[in-house]
Amino acid sequence: MSTITGGCHCGAIRYEVQGDAMVHALCHCRDCRLHAGAPVVGWTMYAEGAVKVTKGEPKVYRSSEHVRRHFCADCGTGLFYFNASMPGIVDIQSATYDDPEAVPVTMQIQVAERLRWMKRAHELPAFDRFPPQP
Repeated sequence: MSTITGGCHCGAIRYEVQGDAMVHALCHCRDCRLHAGAPVVGWTMYAEGAVKVTKGEPKVYRSSEHVRRHFCADCGTGLFYFNASMPGIVDIQSATYDDPEAVPVTMQIQVAERLRWMKRAHELPAFDRFPPQP
């Protein structure tokens, strides 16, 4: 059984996850984009009992009638997602893992809402750090 650890940006909240992810999806929905302030959000899905917060206590934000998003009240890092229409399941923002590459991505979801420019983002010029100064 694998164990994954992670936490928020400032370190106030830490967690561990036991077991294997059901799926690791990149979500393109507007709701996730707005909450994260990012064009796409990685989520790993687990049985709710697999996740244990080991330090701190996330703040809970009810982003819709059925959805609760957990985040750090100090630094704002999004951590967990619970949807009442998927009882017993928790989604974890995979970029908050200590090793974000620990679970391979298996799919993209909500691509109907994907930003048009994201479809070709892999074609943009790429730099190891910052582009050269003019």
